[in-house]
Amino acid sequence: MRLRERRGRGAVRARPGEVNPLASVVRGRHNGRVPIMTFPEPETPPALRTQVSELRDEAWPPDSASAPGTFAHDPALRPVSMLLVDGATVLAALDILSKEIVHAGQRYRAAGLSTVVTRGTARGKGHGHRLVTAARAAMATMGLDIGLFTCDRPLQPFYEGAGWQWLPGAVLIGGTPRAPLPSDRPGFDKVTMAGFFSPLGRDHRSSFPHSRIELYPGEIDRLW
Repeated sequence: MRLRERRGRGAVRARPGEVNPLASVVRGRHNGRVPIMTFPEPETPPALRTQVSELRDEAWPPDSASAPGTFAHDPALRPVSMLLVDGATVLAALDILSKEIVHAGQRYRAAGLSTVVTRGTARGKGHGHRLVTAARAAMATMGLDIGLFTCDRPLQPFYEGAGWQWLPGAVLIGGTPRAPLPSDRPGFDKVTMAGFFSPLGRDHRSSFPHSRIELYPGEIDRLW
């Protein structure tokens, strides 16, 4: 997948006179200040992709109840991978997924974090914090209005420490309109986190707490 305008369902599109919202994400860019590499997810080098798969299996063992059905992403959500790499070793990884949403009558270009993971032997050293902080900074340059995702309640302080804001009482509705997956379904203990990047997003931030937000990312990435 190239970083080009995609006309798939709900894809983030440039508004008239604007560049592609993700055009600032450079394929394979290495940030010399911190060891972070960014790729369109399908273009991640195979050796790094293999390590990311291993980290995900370590965090969510395939035979565990917490394991998702698949780690593959819907191409319509234009996944971008960010990896914190020490030499040839991936220490932490996450994906950014994006689409347009409509909330309270207003259309927004939205994105969220997905499959955030840190290598087990490298935890407790700030790698995850560095990567999640860098992801928020990158998303602020992507032409997005808002960032939205859920996390397990105990992780709320972690994400707040990286600059994300808790939306009290907010529920993300994933899945599809015909098969919704709300983040407050029985058995879930999720909180909704957000970032407001554009004037449009900041001007309407008061509409998000204590609301039900129709994300609807589809059948594959059901709740990002």
